[in-house]
Amino acid sequence: MNITFYGQNSLSIVIDETNIMVDPFISGNPLAKETIDIQSLKADYILLTHAHQDHILDAEAIAKNTGATIVSNYEIATHYENKGFEVHPMNHGGSWEFDFGKVKYVNAIHTSSFPDGSYGGQPGGFVIEGEHKTIYIAGDTALTLDMKLIPMYTKLDLAILPIGDNFTMGIDDAIIASNFLECDKILGVHYDTFGYIEIDHDEAKKKFYDAGKDLMLLEIGDAITL
Repeated sequence: MNITFYGQNSLSIVIDETNIMVDPFISGNPLAKETIDIQSLKADYILLTHAHQDHILDAEAIAKNTGATIVSNYEIATHYENKGFEVHPMNHGGSWEFDFGKVKYVNAIHTSSFPDGSYGGQPGGFVIEGEHKTIYIAGDTALTLDMKLIPMYTKLDLAILPIGDNFTMGIDDAIIASNFLECDKILGVHYDTFGYIEIDHDEAKKKFYDAGKDLMLLEIGDAITL
């Protein structure tokens, strides 16, 4: 399983040669738009955690270019289905065996509306199992006790958590979240894109290190392999 970071909550995940995009917000991200060409990105599936612009902006362009299936909550999936895209709707607590592995849609505490203000359903996260690895993509969320449910049915190899504060969890709450998840390997997302969520990288890494955990903060375009 290979994971590439494209800024904010945008990720590319390759599992058994299947390409999965998560929350593509690149062309509108000042930190990514000059270095990442969305037309060059591969996608068989596009997973959307919620409907905010900084998570869906490039979904249509990438889906048009690749023919990818959009996977999200029922309301978001229906929105794109009505525009002619291939979709797979999900909802909280449900799971599905895709050709690359199993995906479970889990709770997140946040809001969700499209840029025009229309309803985007309830926000969520994804637990993805593939290539004998399991990852949790929290999406935009506050710290929630529901995270304690995840290790009851699976063991995580990586938790992808928002750490920018203001709109989501900050560093301290993300450390607590990693305890709830029983996962000490964390990939930080949703930080630095704009002023409200800028963080001190050294301080963040030190706090995780002092808690006995490994926080990875990737440069845009960098990747890790599990």
